[in-house]
Amino acid sequence: MIVLAPEATEAPVLDPLLVRALGELHLRRIDLADEVRIVNPGGYIGEATRREIAYANALGKPITYLHGPARDDS
Repeated sequence: MIVLAPEATEAPVLDPLLVRALGELHLRRIDLADEVRIVNPGGYIGEATRREIAYANALGKPITYLHGPARDDS
């Protein structure tokens, strides 16, 4: 198992190079995965996670969710 979690930082503004590197790290971990499990309390899925889900879908990786994605009522 490989766990991807949001990266905590003390910096008020993240270095764009760090953000990009962490995003690439997540994609490489998805490459290695047999399945992608989305842990999304309350159904919330942020922009970065949506991008990672799309990447996993493009690779044909099975995706499961802890909670079903929240519905957008707008």
